[in-house]
Amino acid sequence: MKTSLVKYIGNKRTQATHLKSNTIIETDAPVDNNGKGEKFSPTDLLATSLASCMITIMSIIAERENIPLEAEADLTKVMTDQPRRVSEIHIELKIKNNDYTDKQKQMIQNAAYTCPVAKSLHPDIQQKINIIWY
Repeated sequence: MKTSLVKYIGNKRTQATHLKSNTIIETDAPVDNNGKGEKFSPTDLLATSLASCMITIMSIIAERENIPLEAEADLTKVMTDQPRRVSEIHIELKIKNNDYTDKQKQMIQNAAYTCPVAKSLHPDIQQKINIIWY
């Protein structure tokens, strides 16, 4: 089953439509690559997908175990040249400590590190994850 349709819409921008929901995401080339940087770049989405996946898998575990979850992630994408590619993704994952047991913390942390996007990225892309319990 097809997932999405991506069209070039001019000015170094694309429009991706999620076929099941008709949700639309537009991308723009980044400023450092001749774009305006007014929207997510494709490589921004790659890095953002990692953080989103981590939190999604954590939420699945939290729901299954009937434990509350409050989490957010700040991320930084690092690019390199020759070839131009994402070389590092830095994620600061902030999780509210809702009186979790050590076992619950470990389950949530393991979920973050084993999300499908993390497992799908090339090993040359360094994933620098810092989990902060607050």
